[in-house]
Amino acid sequence: MQDKIEERRSKVKSILITLPKPETEKSPYFDLAKKYNLKIDFRSFIHVEGVPARDFRKEKINLADFTAVIFTSRNAADHFFRICEEMRYEVPADLKYFCLSETIALYLQKYIQYRKRKIFFGKQTAADLAEVLKKHANEKFLYPCSDVATEDTMNFLEKNGYNFTPAVLFRTVVSDLSDLADVFYDVIAFFSPSSIQSLYKNFPEFKQNKTRIAAFGTNTSKAVEEKGLIVDIAAPAPGVPSMIMAIENYVKISNK
Repeated sequence: MQDKIEERRSKVKSILITLPKPETEKSPYFDLAKKYNLKIDFRSFIHVEGVPARDFRKEKINLADFTAVIFTSRNAADHFFRICEEMRYEVPADLKYFCLSETIALYLQKYIQYRKRKIFFGKQTAADLAEVLKKHANEKFLYPCSDVATEDTMNFLEKNGYNFTPAVLFRTVVSDLSDLADVFYDVIAFFSPSSIQSLYKNFPEFKQNKTRIAAFGTNTSKAVEEKGLIVDIAAPAPGVPSMIMAIENYVKISNK
């Protein structure tokens, strides 16, 4: 397979990142574009829509039953506080917050007085929170998630016997990409299996041809390969923890 990837290698001039455009100019993708004179565009292949309060009520989940909440993303935080507002539920001051990363924890400042709340965070996964969760094993956890919740967190909580309830508060929806029908990119970078589904929902006849595909995470790579496509750039990999590094390494060699 590596031989095939090398055979497909050629100069990179344009890259499509299947994520929303960064809000600031400080993104490393802009630095990469400047450094190698690349055209880098951003386009989210999927977007999130909140579950209305009327649909959430059908789940018969009583928010007052929970003493703690686990956030795996900023989307989860946004939709938790949205649903509380829509249901006129006042979030108690003693509610505990467990966040997968410090970035998510700090994001909570948008909704609560950060210093006056019990907030715990890990480095990136639920397993990072293992020690602190053990100390709070008797909590009743609410787990706000999407309809395609990542199984890693669910599996960790189940395996360790925590009393948690998943609450689907938002859905992942395929974006309309019809305007990209006649646009070609040398590299397309995917970050989730859902974005691959979006590609084929929009373009059922998609052929990879000379387009190099970058995939972040094993689940994304698997989704790419299940469609009979080739992953030319994979991340994370040994010594290459991020997508930006993987793409830069590829471009550095290809654009010599």
